Amino acid sequence: MDIAAVKRRARGEASKCRAAGHELLHATAKHELAQRGLPFASAPLQSVISGFFPYKSEISTLPLLTRLRGDGWRLAMPVVMGEGLPLTFRLWAPGEPTVSGIWNIPVPADTSPEVLPDVLMVPMLAFDSKGYRLGYGGGFYDRTLVKLRALKPIVAIGVAYSCQQVEEVPRGPFDQPLDYIMTEKDTFACG
Repeated sequence: MDIAAVKRRARGEASKCRAAGHELLHATAKHELAQRGLPFASAPLQSVISGFFPYKSEISTLPLLTRLRGDGWRLAMPVVMGEGLPLTFRLWAPGEPTVSGIWNIPVPADTSPEVLPDVLMVPMLAFDSKGYRLGYGGGFYDRTLVKLRALKPIVAIGVAYSCQQVEEVPRGPFDQPLDYIMTEKDTFACG
């Protein structure tokens, strides 16, 4: 079985499904995420959570990040440094200026300090109950999770629309599982 071909087909299907879900849910889903909050009680002092700016039809984490900032979390956003490299993270707060990064995704300015997140929100095209996700195929988050997990304990939370759940995500040997999935309907531990 050619896993790359299977994933390509799955990405096409998942992208259509997510776009349809986004069309129906984007106005309310981001606020439902923010109301529910994280699956743990509070932020230890100086904890850093990384969100993401929505790309294409991804669910927006911005209202949730605004709430978390008010709850005491320090916020960071991912920055793509180059093909084949793990992501880096820069501190950011709602209202702070951004610059255009790769694929025109906003990123914090170069002057923002780099940090290592304690919690990482991860976008995706599809997910399953075991915590595996289907991304765009660049491997950025998988490489990042390997790097961060080697350095310290980290919690990885996939954030998506509920309609993005599939029975089983096709996966290869380098795909990294997530610890939790958050959707507009539910938050659950993976495994």
